[in-house]
Amino acid sequence: MLTPPDGLSEAVLKSALARGWDADMSSLAYRAVGFGSHHWEAFDAAGARWFVTVDELQTKQRSLDEPLAATFSRLRASLSAARDLRDCGAAFVVAPVPARDGEPLVRLNDRLTVALYPFVDGQSFTWGEFTLPAQRRGMLDLIVAVHTAPAAARRQAGPDDFAILHRDELELALDSGRDAADASDCGPYARPAARLLTDGAPGVRRMLARYDELAAAARSGTVRPVLTHGEPHPGNTMLTASGWMLIDWDTVLVAPPERDLWSLDPGDGSVLRGYAEATGVTPRPSVLELYRIGWDLADIAVIVSRFRLPHPGNEDDDKSWYGLRSLIAQAAGDAPEG
Repeated sequence: MLTPPDGLSEAVLKSALARGWDADMSSLAYRAVGFGSHHWEAFDAAGARWFVTVDELQTKQRSLDEPLAATFSRLRASLSAARDLRDCGAAFVVAPVPARDGEPLVRLNDRLTVALYPFVDGQSFTWGEFTLPAQRRGMLDLIVAVHTAPAAARRQAGPDDFAILHRDELELALDSGRDAADASDCGPYARPAARLLTDGAPGVRRMLARYDELAAAARSGTVRPVLTHGEPHPGNTMLTASGWMLIDWDTVLVAPPERDLWSLDPGDGSVLRGYAEATGVTPRPSVLELYRIGWDLADIAVIVSRFRLPHPGNEDDDKSWYGLRSLIAQAAGDAPEG
């Protein structure tokens, strides 16, 4: 995220780190990296360097009526699985440092959580296509290692039930149509987003229908689910002196292997063949399509949810608006203007 969460002071964050990890942080500097969580670089009183992540639970709710305690439990399960995977010998996993009570994260308040990580020195990357063949191959090797991890590594991970976060809000917005476009007034992007969604509703509805069709078929499949990272894109890799590392484990689930493969192949089938050779499992085109569509639907739903709430029009809102325009245009088979 480009801006820190509203209402979170440095003093409150330092207090939470001291309470949760006995960490006496002498300095905190916000780092505008990634999109979804908030990050700080920190130094403790002894000069050690750390990485701090804060998550807003509301952005991770499955639905409007899901209690934040349930949202917290799902996030805890994902981060616990990352810790278990690391403890099983997967040195490439950048897992959270256990708090004093052994938990992978701490509640800051009813809406925010904080997790502490070791600072990793290395080359970082951004979201997008893999530009280095070695990086793509490195990611495949990491994914194979995750998918073939011991059973102990997935004991705390939740199952993928193919639910799309904030889908209920997306469908409410689609059903509201022009009424929502005329009535929404909780921030600068509320009405434009509602109008955009109304105009693009046919394309989004087609995506939802196709997703449901594919999800129904996947549920009846016989491929054994595996531990999955959920977001194995270039921005979640780091290249260090000891090799490739995989970061951001907040979306871990036990799921079909295609969940980690749909965006990895360059289009020539080489990565999918490499995965089949390494694991004996041939990725299924229909399930790859399922996760490809699901990724875009999840992005649309998250942004729609964001603009249905009070928002100031900050840099994160600007970036979300551009993303929504691109996704709706893609759903309609068009290219965005400007």
